[in-house]
Amino acid sequence: MNQQTPTTLPVKFNPHAKGPLSGYRVIDLSRLVAGNMLSLQLGDFGADVIKVEPPGGDPLRDWREDGKSLFWKTYGRNKRSVVLNLRQEGDMQALKALIDQADVLIENYRPGTLEKMGLAPDSLLERNPGLIVVRISGFGQTGPYSTLPGFGTLVEAMSGFAARTGFPDREPVLPPLALADMIAGVYGSSAVSMALLARERGQAQGQVIDLSLLEPMFSVLGPEASIYQLTGTIKERVGSASNTSSPRNVYACSDGKYVALSGSTQAVATRIFQIIGRADMIEDPRFATNSARVKHRPLVDEAVGAWFARHTRDEALAIMRAAGATVGPVYNIADALEDPHFQKREVFLDVEDEDYGSLPMHNIVPRLSGTPGIWAKPAPLLGQHTEEVLAEAGVPAAQIDQILRHQEAL
Repeated sequence: MNQQTPTTLPVKFNPHAKGPLSGYRVIDLSRLVAGNMLSLQLGDFGADVIKVEPPGGDPLRDWREDGKSLFWKTYGRNKRSVVLNLRQEGDMQALKALIDQADVLIENYRPGTLEKMGLAPDSLLERNPGLIVVRISGFGQTGPYSTLPGFGTLVEAMSGFAARTGFPDREPVLPPLALADMIAGVYGSSAVSMALLARERGQAQGQVIDLSLLEPMFSVLGPEASIYQLTGTIKERVGSASNTSSPRNVYACSDGKYVALSGSTQAVATRIFQIIGRADMIEDPRFATNSARVKHRPLVDEAVGAWFARHTRDEALAIMRAAGATVGPVYNIADALEDPHFQKREVFLDVEDEDYGSLPMHNIVPRLSGTPGIWAKPAPLLGQHTEEVLAEAGVPAAQIDQILRHQEAL
C-alpha cells in the first residue's frame, strides 16, 4: 500500500509484502513495551519477527481496555507467535534451533538471567557468529544498579525527567504512558539497523547491544548536565512553560479550550507581541531578548494569556497563524482522530481486524519513499505459529508434537 495515498477502506494485511528488512529473522524473547516497540519497528519494515512467549503469553496481552487487548493488537502486528516453556529441555533445544538461524535476538531478562539459562551471549555467538544480541534492562548490564528491577517508571524518576515535569508547587509528574520503554525501543531499532549494516560491510560479525532504559531517557534532558556543571543551576519544574525560551506555554481561551504557543526565536516572539497589541514589550529591556523574557516569564505569560482569554480557540488560532506565529491547539485523542491533517497524512490508519472489523493504529514510522514499511500480519494469537516456525527451523516433527502436547496439558 502506498502510505502517501489516503484511503477510507481498512488496510488489509498482505502476508507476501516485502520491506527493506525482509530476509532478516528476529527472535523476540522480551516482555511488555520496550522490546515489543523495538521488534515492532523491525517488523513494520519487513523483518520476520518471531515472538517467543511463555505458556501464559507476553504480559502485554493482559493490558486491556474494557476487556479488549488493544495494546497487543497494536504492538503485536507484523509478528509471529511461538509458545515455548523454557523450563522444558525440548523447548529449550527448539529455542536454540531458532536462535541458530536468527539475525537478531532481543531479550529483557534481569542481567545475569540469560547466562543462568545457558544462553550467555558468548556461547550464542559461538553457535551463530553473525547474531546481534539486544539486551534490554532498566539500568544496563553493568554498574551498581544492574541487578535491580528496571521498570520504566523508575527510570523516568531517576533520569531526572520527572523532576522537570509538572508545576513547582506540586509533586513531580511521571508520564502517563510507557515513555522510557518507547524511547528505548526506538533507540534499539536504530542500534540493530547499525549493527546489521556493520555486519554487511564486514566491520563486525555479531555483537551485543547493551540497551538500558535509563540512558535513552537521560538523553532526553539534552545539555542539562553541562548546564549544571558550568552554572550550578538545577532547572526547576515550570509546568507547561520552558526554562529556555519565552513566550512558551499552554494558554486558556475564552471558550475553555487550550492552545500551545512557542516563541522560541526572536522574530516569532516579536511577531507575537505585535499580534497581542503589546509592541511596547519589543523594546522593553525586560522582554527584548530571550534570556530577559525567560527571567521575566510570569510577566510575559500574563500579557500573552490575557490576549488568549479574550478570544475563542478558533479565533486565536486563525489570528496567530495568519500573522505567522507558531501556535497549535491542545488535542485529546478524539480531536486528533478528527483532524483533517491527521487524516490526509494518514498519521493513523484503520486496519482490518478479525474481532472488531477495523481498528485505528498509528501508521508505520518513519516514511521511506523507496522502501516503505509494510502491513504483513495482524497481531498473532498466542502460539499461533508454533508448529509452523519450529518446522521451518528444522525441529524434528516428533519433538514439535511433544512440545505441543505439553502445552495442551497446561
